[in-house]
Amino acid sequence: MITKNRIFRALLTLVLLIGGGTVVKAQYDPMFTQYMFNEMFINPAYAGSKEAISLTALHRMQWIGFDGAPTTTTFSAHAPLLKNTMGVGVSVLNEKIGVTNRQLIYGDYAYRFQMGKGKFSLGLMGGLNMIRENLLSVQTTVAGDQAFSQNIPTQMLPNFGFGMYYYTSKFYAGLSIPRMIDNKLSLTTANGIKTDNKVDLKSFHYYFVIGRLFAINDNFKLKPQIMTKAVQNAPVEWDINLNALIRETLWLGASYRTGADVSAIVGYQFSPQFLASLSYDYTLTDIRNYNSGSIEFGLNYLFSFRGKKIVTPRYF
Repeated sequence: MITKNRIFRALLTLVLLIGGGTVVKAQYDPMFTQYMFNEMFINPAYAGSKEAISLTALHRMQWIGFDGAPTTTTFSAHAPLLKNTMGVGVSVLNEKIGVTNRQLIYGDYAYRFQMGKGKFSLGLMGGLNMIRENLLSVQTTVAGDQAFSQNIPTQMLPNFGFGMYYYTSKFYAGLSIPRMIDNKLSLTTANGIKTDNKVDLKSFHYYFVIGRLFAINDNFKLKPQIMTKAVQNAPVEWDINLNALIRETLWLGASYRTGADVSAIVGYQFSPQFLASLSYDYTLTDIRNYNSGSIEFGLNYLFSFRGKKIVTPRYF
């Protein structure tokens, strides 16, 4: 029998094995503090796992007060199909970083089956990465700088990803590669736009997420979780989080992102179906001298599905 411990060891082994003109590189992933409330954005196997129609919106303002800092808004929706043996979803992102504007739109599909006391799912995601560079808005120190002589109009770049996910009522673990195509844009000598889309194993970003729920008593629950991000030739990044749920209503949490931020998270469960959350990041690097931290707002709503009522918050 395949057990939860074997799944965990297999996923962790994969992560540890990985640890190890003007060009615009479009292969990067947005950063979220409240990833635990928005997991489908990084793992398509999560689609449909809540056994209800789920809507999530997040808005992040990073490094407030820093010119050109990232501002990111995402929306995702997913639902189960065929007695929860499948899941489908859609994720949308709008982001502005300096002169760069980009939008992502992805469709997600997951297939799941019973495995021991839990369920295991495999997922695929695919869609478009739309990126635009407003280079003419840059004030250069050299008049007529050719590197900023024209804007790069919106380019539509394809991408796809893969994920796997195992969960029970008190435990979950997932491994994913959200974007598997390395997208690049460049200006040619003839002032044209060149796109380069290729699968490059060296550019894969691997995400491993694991969490567990500890019910201390009826009114107090703890939910620790860890997200590990690994890419070749770069340090492994750890995002360590602990959330407490008080009286099934109030979420209080804290996070640490290696070498980057410490965060505080608060959420209010207005009902078993509706959650609103807020987080604040304090930057640990020298950039903290030039910004006021980062703020993230989140909303999540679960619809009852085919007459089935949501009677408790969905912890995973």
